Amino acid sequence: MKHLDNIFAEKLLKISAIKLQPNNPFTWASGWNSPIYTDNRKTLSYPDVRSFIKVELCRLIQENFCDADVIAGVATGAIAQGALVADTLGLPYIYIRSSPKDHGLENLIEGNLKPGQKVVIVEDLVSTGGSSLKAAQAVRNAGGEVVGMVAIFTYEFPVSVKAFKDAGVKLLTISNYSAMIGAAKEIGYIHEDDLATLEQWRKDPANWVPRKIEE
Repeated sequence: MKHLDNIFAEKLLKISAIKLQPNNPFTWASGWNSPIYTDNRKTLSYPDVRSFIKVELCRLIQENFCDADVIAGVATGAIAQGALVADTLGLPYIYIRSSPKDHGLENLIEGNLKPGQKVVIVEDLVSTGGSSLKAAQAVRNAGGEVVGMVAIFTYEFPVSVKAFKDAGVKLLTISNYSAMIGAAKEIGYIHEDDLATLEQWRKDPANWVPRKIEE
């Protein structure tokens, strides 16, 4: 029987929200070579997938952070999905900018957050964890209490696992890199001989080198 994280990963692959190219890697802005490209904003164009995400994020929050006062979306990828979640749960909503506005009050947080309120942050994608935890710190700096974070997908990098632990932020996701690799193999998106290099990338993405294909 398929697990939910595998089922959802398969949905992401089918709508090309996730693309896997272990032999023809992408180049990230950081300069890293990557066998995977993820754009979860594409899910907004597919009502069934969009609703699936909303329902599952709400479930994670209700089962684990039921005392939340406020939902916070992380700009820009999680603004829309965060708003859908907040609306479904009937909770106040804010969103967190990656950098302050260059005019007016120069806010990092848009919306009304009162000191002491318990906040669940909604993120679309967790890679190294840097931008996600920056958002969590912005909430804390504004007087909010971060009770947890939910996300659509995580690459499961060891550096991000450590960063979340060190920051004291509990992260829960609908799916993850390991589940996605399993789903991709099952539907024939990748081959058995791709698995080793894909796992090597997850463990050490900064130093990963694509395997050479013998002619």
